[in-house]
Parts: sequence; C-alpha cells; structure tokens
Amino acid sequence: MEFLLEILSEELPPSHVRSAVEDIRERFGKELQAAQIAASSLRLYSTCRRLVVLAEIPAGQPDREMVVTGPPKAAAYAADGSPLPSAIGFARAKGVAVEDLQVFTTEKGEYIGVRTAVRGKPAAEILPGIIGKVISSLTFPRMMRWGTGTFKFSRPLRNILCLLGGKALPFTFEGLTASDGTFGHKLRAPEPIRVDSFAAYREVLRAKGVILDFEERKASILAQIEEKLAAVQAQLYPDPALLDKLASDVECPFVVMGSFPEAFLALPLEVLSTAMREGQKLFSVVKGSRQMPLFLGVADTGADPKGFIQKGHERVLKARLADARFFWEQDRKTPLRKRAAGLKAVLFQEKLGSYEDKAQRLKKLVVYLCDKAGTKALAKDAAVAAELCKADLLTDMVREFPSLQGRMGGLYARAEGLPEAVAQAIAEHYQPAGLEDDVPASAGGALLSLADKIDSVVGVVGIGIQTSGSSDPFGLRRSAQGVCKIILERKLSLSLPRLVDKAAAAYDDRLKRPPAELRAELMEFFAGRLRSIFERQGFRYDLINAALGAGMDNILHASLRLKALDSLKSGREFEPFILMAKRINNIAGGQPPAPVSAALLQEKAEKELHAAFVIVRDNTAPMLAKGDFVQAQKMAFRLQPLLDAFFEKVLVMAEEAKLRRARIGLLQGIKKILDPMADFSQVVVEGDKGKPAR
Repeated sequence: MEFLLEILSEELPPSHVRSAVEDIRERFGKELQAAQIAASSLRLYSTCRRLVVLAEIPAGQPDREMVVTGPPKAAAYAADGSPLPSAIGFARAKGVAVEDLQVFTTEKGEYIGVRTAVRGKPAAEILPGIIGKVISSLTFPRMMRWGTGTFKFSRPLRNILCLLGGKALPFTFEGLTASDGTFGHKLRAPEPIRVDSFAAYREVLRAKGVILDFEERKASILAQIEEKLAAVQAQLYPDPALLDKLASDVECPFVVMGSFPEAFLALPLEVLSTAMREGQKLFSVVKGSRQMPLFLGVADTGADPKGFIQKGHERVLKARLADARFFWEQDRKTPLRKRAAGLKAVLFQEKLGSYEDKAQRLKKLVVYLCDKAGTKALAKDAAVAAELCKADLLTDMVREFPSLQGRMGGLYARAEGLPEAVAQAIAEHYQPAGLEDDVPASAGGALLSLADKIDSVVGVVGIGIQTSGSSDPFGLRRSAQGVCKIILERKLSLSLPRLVDKAAAAYDDRLKRPPAELRAELMEFFAGRLRSIFERQGFRYDLINAALGAGMDNILHASLRLKALDSLKSGREFEPFILMAKRINNIAGGQPPAPVSAALLQEKAEKELHAAFVIVRDNTAPMLAKGDFVQAQKMAFRLQPLLDAFFEKVLVMAEEAKLRRARIGLLQGIKKILDPMADFSQVVVEGDKGKPAR
C-alpha cells in the first residue's frame, strides 16, 4: 500500500531541512524494521515548509509463530513421564491439552512450552505510534516551544497529512489531527486541499504554487537565470552552495534581476560577490572575469509585477556596498606589515599564544616545507606570506565578512604592490576548507596552508584537547583532511612524522605531551582521515588496510601503494602472489633475524631463488624510493615461480641449524623487499587457507 506523510510547519532554515530529511530517512526506516513492517521504495521530499515521506508498505505485520515457555521440565513431569500439576496448570492456562506440550531447550535449560500463532497487527494500527516517535525524536541546533505544550521542534507545526492506501490515517499528535488535507503555497494559494494519492498530492501542489522536488526547484532557478542572462550576454558567478540554499529556501522559485551603481565596480569581485551572498543571498553577474552592475535573487513567489522585490534588494544592496567600499578604502590606509604587529593582542588559543606567535611558527614551518618540497626559491616569499597571512583578521572588511579571511589579505597585499607569490599564498592559505574544496593553485599557497593546518592540529592535540564523536571545536578533522588532500594533490613526498615533530618543536615548551606520545596519536589520527579519503574515492577496504599497513611516514607513497594494488588486483598474477607473500610472512615473520648467506644454500631451487632475489632487490630499491610501486610489484611477481619451486623442493626448517637459518634469512630478505610495497597479509583473496611451513 502507498504510504504518504507530510509534516507542514512554518519556514525551516535550509540546514534544518537537510538534517531533518536525513534523520527521518534513518529513523523511520529503523522503526518500520523494528515493527516488522517491510517498507520498500522509501523516499523523502522537502521544501522550506514540508517534510514528506513516501513509501510502499504491506497491509500489516506478517503472522508468526511464537514459543511460550512454562515451568522447567524437571518440575513439570515425574520420573515416569507423567505430568505434574505445574504442567497441567500451564496447559489449562494456555488453552491446550497436556499432550500438546513440548520440551524446548533454552539457555537456562529444558522447559516445557507451547507453540502459538500470533496474528500480525495492521499497519494502520502501528504507524501512528511510529510517526509520533519519529517526529518527537528529531533534533535541531535551535528548537522552540509554542502554545502551552512541552513539545519542541525547529519551527511550529501547522498540519499533518497522512494517507495509507489512498485513505486518511487519522491520529492526533501535539494537538494536530492527521487527515487527507494540506495547504498550497503560503502566499499564492493558502486554501486547504484534499488528496488521495501521492500523484494527486504532487500535481495539486504544483497547481497551487509548490514544487515538491528539490532538484526540480534547482533546475527551475537555473533555467530562469539562464533566460535572464541571455538577454544581457553575461554569466552567473558560480556559487553552488548558495544555489542549494536558495532551492531549499523556497517552494515556488522566482528569479529577480536588479542593478546597482557602476561606481561600486571599483571593489574587487570577491568583495562584491560576498556582500551580495552574505547579506541578501544574491548571485553576482559577470562577463568573463569582470563583475557587471547586476545581481540575481530568488524569491518565494510567482511574480514581482510592481518590482517591489527588485527595488527592495537594490535599496539594501546599495547600502551594503557603500559599507564595503568604506571598509576597502579604510583598510588600505594601514599596510599589512604594520597591521600584523597588532596580532600579538589577538589570542589564537589560551595555552598556545597569540596569532603573532602562530605567524612566527608558520614562518619556520613554511621555510622547512619549501626545502623538503624542493622549492627553496619560494622560501623568501613564503616566509613573508607566513608573517602577513593572519593580518587581515584585524581589518574592518573581515570583521564584517568573516568568510573573506585570507582572500582579503591577498587582495590587500596585491594592492600594496607586494610580490604576486606573496599575495596568492596569503589568499589561498585557508584552502581547502573541506573535502570538496580545491587545494591552493600555487605552490606557495599549498605549503603555507599545509603549515597552518599542521600547526593547529599539533598544537591543539599537544595540549590535550581531544576530538570525540561530533565534538571538534577547533575543526581538527577538517584541518587533518586538508593536510592529506594538499599532500596528495600537490604530490608532496615528505615525512609526516618529521613534519609533526618540526611543528611540535616550534611551540617550544608550550606543549605538555611527550613528543613520542604526541607523534603516535597524531599518526593514528591522520591515518583515520586518510582512510576516509580513500574510502570516498571508492577503494576496497582491504587494499586500503594493506597500503596503510606498510607505513604512514610518507602519505603520498601510501596513496601510490594503494593505486598500485588497485591497478594490479585483476591481473592473473596478483592473487597467487598475495598467497605466496602471506606464506612468506607466516614463516619468516615469527623467526629471529637471520642473515642472507648464499654460500650456505645447497639446493638448485634455493640458489636460483637467491639469484633472482638479488636482482629484484637491486632493481626495486630505486623504484620504491621514487614511489613507482606498480613496477616494483611487477618486478616482485618474477619471484613467484621460483618461490613455488623453493617451497616444493626445499625443506625450510632443516635439521641443520646453519642451513635452516640461511633459508629463513633468504625468506626474510624477500620479506624486506615486499614490506615497503604493502602489508599483503591484509589483502583478502579467494583460496586464502594458509599453508604450513616445510
């Protein structure tokens, strides 16, 4: 049967809509499963006023058989098997003959009992309780109560529509009685409407000014924007986050185009677009890379015949841009270097000092990174950028628009005539802000961002602040993911533990945790973030384990190891080699270290294996050093037939101690070649039964 639920409320913020949809999807599914209601095609729809659930569900629970137990067997039957009073009484209470009683074995022993049929409850009887439980369980960052009740929600609830099999499923929740009725668009068609199916519901809402599907609303916004921009031969300044927010914020999107005085075009595009977005949720309009004196907005109405919406936006935007121009002009009167001197009065963290302290640490770290990344020529400009990158925190523009941190510093640096490498590094050093964000385009920006993020992670963890569950007040997970993303995308081959140690040393005696303990915890923390990145990229979990199991010293090499495993996994040589590598590990891994003594080897098979081992060792060493794990593994595959012959014809655990140590030493030597390639013991393959050592 078709099940349709609509929760109608006053306007919900877009973030509340997103969280509610995900919570309802998870919790409704779990509650149905717990109630033995096998729902299919569970779908969620939403607008700023509606949370909608659509599903196909059965008419009710399935009938089932249940075992009801009574007294223990020992207390129910005499030694000769005749029923005792307890058995007779139990049978009478259950309405069955004594002969129908059975003995059931439970965790506590043998008990008598009876099988009884339990008829499933109708879905109409179960659903009201589930719906009330799910709605009551929803939480939001800010919640409110209204009227005299104690129930809390993001915004006041106004109506509940609930259909099951085309008919209203009435129940009462917090003073609202569910029915087959709802309401159209709040402004365009607020009158009540009645429906008997989802198809009718969606179509009548469309007729009443409500587009139910989020993607359809977004497509409508883009189509209207394209139509308006075609008339002026311009383009939309990309802002996917704003588009998603506006599509969640309206039920009937209507795109408005307006203008502002051309005098404001003297402001940088970043300032103009931010002032429009953060103040009034407006899009910038550009031609090429230049701002046009136009904007686009989205209203939740079908039209603006008298231009009131357009004029309102224009009036407010003009005032905001006047403020932004004032900030731009005033901020430029104080050079960044002079402004940076005031960072000593701005606290980074109580135990970690000021932003001036942080800037000095970044200067040391970025020079170190320039050296390790092979870009020493950038060190001078990178050091200047490190000293100045936090200065824009003291500007009026950033106080008004905090999202412009970094970018304003870059704009002011460029306006002052500082080298472009300095300006770009400052502008980019907060990137990436998340996994979907781009890494800095310039080498200087990438290294400064890396220094900034590693400094924050090391410092906060170094004073004992932990991240757990959803608690991450300093954004350490985001910073750690940024570190990994920069290293991977910029292909930086460097030692992460050494970088951690370098960052910790820059704090002098501010960090109280022992260096070794701090390093160990942070390597585990970074491994978790790197694993998350690899999982999002679609790699197999066992290959991820194998790549990370070989070491986290060099994050780039961990990624290259994983890609090598992934590219070779379908080859015919891969699985036999994995099984052989596991066998070598089982034999050699638990033995005391032994030298590779070629002179002691006697059999033809082991001598041939040793000769191949030397060739593979000498050839793979430079491959591994430069991260060519594909070719290194292909080279190691050449050992496969020789290892087969070795294990077939040679007794590894020979009685003679010297010969046994020589053979173990040969296998340990091969293991040393394989260990940097991957922890092959983590790879899951068919036929992995393991073989005993001979």
